[in-house]
Amino acid sequence: MTEKTDLPVIVKLALAVLASLVIFVGLAVVVLVGYQVVYADRIYPGVSVAGIDLSGLKEEEAYQRLVEDLPFTYQGEIQLTDQDQVWTVRPIDLGYLVDPTSTAQAALAVGRDHWLGRDLIDQARTWFKGVELAPVVYYDERIAQLYLKDLATAIDAPMVEASLALDQADVMVQDGQIGRQVQVDDSLQVLEVALSTLQNTAVPLVVKEEKPLILDASAQGELARTILSEPLVLTASGGEESWPIPPEDLAGMLVINQVEEGDAGSTFEIGINPGLFGVYLSSLAPNLYQAPENTRFMFNDDTLQLEVVEPAVIGRDLNVEASIDAINAGLIAGEHSIALQFDALKPAVTDDMTGEELGITELVLKETTYFYGSDAARVQNIEIAAAQFYGLLVAPGETFSMADALGNISLENGYAEALIIYGDQTIQGVGGGVCQVSTTLFRAAFFAGYPIVERYAHAYRVGYYEYDENGYKNPSYIGLDATVYVPIVDMKFTNDSPYWLLMETYLYKGSSSLVWKFYSTKDGRTVDWDTTGLVNVVPQPEPLFRENPELGKDEMKKVDYGVDGGDVTIARTVFKDGEVYFTDTFFTRFQAWQEVWEYGPGTENPEGRVH
Repeated sequence: MTEKTDLPVIVKLALAVLASLVIFVGLAVVVLVGYQVVYADRIYPGVSVAGIDLSGLKEEEAYQRLVEDLPFTYQGEIQLTDQDQVWTVRPIDLGYLVDPTSTAQAALAVGRDHWLGRDLIDQARTWFKGVELAPVVYYDERIAQLYLKDLATAIDAPMVEASLALDQADVMVQDGQIGRQVQVDDSLQVLEVALSTLQNTAVPLVVKEEKPLILDASAQGELARTILSEPLVLTASGGEESWPIPPEDLAGMLVINQVEEGDAGSTFEIGINPGLFGVYLSSLAPNLYQAPENTRFMFNDDTLQLEVVEPAVIGRDLNVEASIDAINAGLIAGEHSIALQFDALKPAVTDDMTGEELGITELVLKETTYFYGSDAARVQNIEIAAAQFYGLLVAPGETFSMADALGNISLENGYAEALIIYGDQTIQGVGGGVCQVSTTLFRAAFFAGYPIVERYAHAYRVGYYEYDENGYKNPSYIGLDATVYVPIVDMKFTNDSPYWLLMETYLYKGSSSLVWKFYSTKDGRTVDWDTTGLVNVVPQPEPLFRENPELGKDEMKKVDYGVDGGDVTIARTVFKDGEVYFTDTFFTRFQAWQEVWEYGPGTENPEGRVH
């Protein structure tokens, strides 16, 4: 009974639900159909374009709304910028166009352009969430590209390096320029993004810059003008010596180099041309060279100590490279008087050295020659020449040159005219009598046992040189002479001892003698010598008589002295500690010399007057 009662209730409930569902669906269909009817030619609710709500508008109304609320195409402003320049342009001028017609059509098509189920989903999404459409635009990039290329003509600039040049003493400066080029393709990309915002905006153009290595040469140009504004004066000896170089000459010696300055780029460097200026300075160097000079001493025979006669002289040698550096530094500093740079040349012997250090401890030898009967001019020359050697030092192993020590024999140096042998005659000449000094030095070196490196005898026998050390005529001394004629004929000897040699010279007018002293340390050497004497004697020619118009009648004057010629050989043996150290010989062939007389015009029998 109970089961038969429950079945109809269930059926009734199912029928009621089914009826409700049918009613609901029917209502939904009615509503949906009504919705489609209402918006049959209108934009569905929730559709907007660029923030502009187009809900419920017909296509024509949407078009009008877009025209009014989205005037970007013709009224928008795009500011193209580069540095401090600005170009304002409309989007339409760049080929950018917002199409309100197509945009309105696109808005109307939302929810309508697919199959029914998809359209209904799109309509629901639009209703509940809304749909934001991008406006339909047309962008002709070619128009924008042409616009940018045209703009580039006002911006692009070639890169120019600065220049600095000299035209004689004129300085020419050209500043550099940064190269600039608009990157059209890169700028177009930036521009497209800016246009898509549909907003007025500034668009910086993409410009590639190329910086020159040197942009500004004005400072170096001013420096060049300063350098050439006055002569460059090179100085030495504290300004006592100077060499001015006029600007027009200096300009030819300058060089302009481009040098790197790390991250800062490059700059111009102005300085003297080291090659040209090196040649110029090298031409000055020989006259600027000053040889160092050892201290001149005298040996005190009482204290056995050295005493300074003349202080040492520090020599100098022009340092071309250092001078160029100093000149460059001075020019950059704006100086016009610049000191040359020298290397100091220290002598081997200085004032503070002692005899013990040098090995000068005793008198090694004293040699004397005589000049009896010499006139005042000859004595004057002997005195001046001998003084050049007082206090001179000869180093161990050094070959001493008499000509180098004498220097220039001239009237300017105090020498007088006296008789000299010139060719085949005896004449008046500057320095006559200097051979008295060379003969004395030769004998001192000979008897001291030093090797004689160079020695020349006189052309004929000279009476002054045939006196021995005691002042007596001695035929054994024939051939112990030496002549010197600076710079051709020299007298040289070598100090082959391990000690320094000090020379002192003394002239005694009262005894007509010249004394030469050698101070050093004796090393056990002694000297034996022998001579052949004058052999193969050639008698002097008969006297020659010649008239001299400058002499008076019966006035006669002997102008040359006759003497026999011949050969002489002197052999020397030098011993050291009793053993033969070395031997040498000195051969001399003297010419027979003719006596010459001059007489005045009108003199009768001049030969008879002599005999």
